[in-house]
Amino acid sequence: MTKSIIKLDHIELTLGTGASAVHVLKGVSLDIEAGQSVGIVGPSGSGKSTLLMVLAGLERVDSGSVEIAGERLEKLNEDATAAFRGRNIGIVFQSFHLIPNMTALENVAVPLELAGKGDAFATAGRMLAAVGLADRSTHYPGELSGGEQQRVAIARALAPSPKILIADEPTGNLDSTTGKQIADLLFEKQRELGLTLVLVTHDASLAARCEREIRVRSGIIEADEGKPELARTA
Repeated sequence: MTKSIIKLDHIELTLGTGASAVHVLKGVSLDIEAGQSVGIVGPSGSGKSTLLMVLAGLERVDSGSVEIAGERLEKLNEDATAAFRGRNIGIVFQSFHLIPNMTALENVAVPLELAGKGDAFATAGRMLAAVGLADRSTHYPGELSGGEQQRVAIARALAPSPKILIADEPTGNLDSTTGKQIADLLFEKQRELGLTLVLVTHDASLAARCEREIRVRSGIIEADEGKPELARTA
């Protein structure tokens, strides 16, 4: 039996205070197996991106249990959570979040340097080559296309060898052709490295490639559809 790597148990989360408070997640429970690909979909404001931030340890819950790779995140302080995330979770954002005054190589090396890895730049170089950007390592983000910037972001997320790759609208800022190339890269690396891939997307075709499609509406999971025919073949 495949072991679960993500377990949420009755998560409750309210953002804001007083009259501006919004009950974003309402008793959400979720179990994701190691190595699985999961697409999270839903209308704007449904809570899907907040759910992703909970999985990444970037948003603390009000109540309930968040267990990621065997660690209860709600029991960790901020520093311990950041250290855990650095070891176990890679994150790719819609808007790339690259550091503009650093080269592609330097951007990929950042999480490795923060973790004290002595071979940070050698590893960063290998990761850039793995995403097809060996010849762009000395370029700055402003000198790269949107697709190239997202490839750098994926290389940065994968460089520390995480168990889980989380992507928030990874193709949202890209044209359809480039978006498909980035999607292909994500699934290729998921299979190659045995990662658990969890992504939020408005793109129905991208979500359809995942082994599971979870639909979120008004802070609850309204559907969780497995696709046995896609298991490990997306």
